[in-house]
Amino acid sequence: MTLTPPLKKGFKQMVAEANAEVATISAADALPLVGDPAVLFVDVREGGEVATGAIPGAFPAPRGFLEFFADPESPMHKPELAKAARVVVYCASGGRSALAAKTLADMGYADVLNLTGGITAWKAAGGPLTA
Repeated sequence: MTLTPPLKKGFKQMVAEANAEVATISAADALPLVGDPAVLFVDVREGGEVATGAIPGAFPAPRGFLEFFADPESPMHKPELAKAARVVVYCASGGRSALAAKTLADMGYADVLNLTGGITAWKAAGGPLTA
């Protein structure tokens, strides 16, 4: 007896498709963007994960709320998302942020990048963190 219907797509396929459609940036290339007023780092990790440190100036937008925060017609809209010319999205390792970056691009954000390897790669590159 099968309790779960077979999936048309699993998360691996969805992440691979998102990575094929959105631009990426390495941690090394993203390091000089910290503090640039035209760039907004968006942290799509959940609360407990963010407590381990975040990229300085990053905007917290848990993945489950991203669409609501990004849409100006949403009562949960966060205007910070509309001010940046470039958005760099990250999570723990790059999977959720790939999906998030694709979502923002699908919504009309013109310059969205996925941070390859997420905060894990950022830390390995010696990127600064806030507490």
